[in-house]
Amino acid sequence: MEEKDIIQEEDSIVTFVDENGEEITFEFLDSIDYEGKEYLCLLPADEESSEIVILEIDPVDEENENYVAVMDEDILDAVYDIFKARYQDILQFEE
Repeated sequence: MEEKDIIQEEDSIVTFVDENGEEITFEFLDSIDYEGKEYLCLLPADEESSEIVILEIDPVDEENENYVAVMDEDILDAVYDIFKARYQDILQFEE
């Protein structure tokens, strides 16, 4: 997944359109700041998956932003570690 456009946001459900024009729906879990950038932590809403998706928010202007897949494993690990620390008393994580 690369750049996405957001088309709908309802409570904690967010729907994106991917580069192929396909809609993908996620449950919004958290927004995390890391090294001067903001990342979204999402859970696929249409699947039985428990794997969290992390997207970088790339501001375009004051009203628009792009959502970009994070390819750097170090950044993914760091953001996920922050997420786990925030929710360690609420969620159970598989190692």
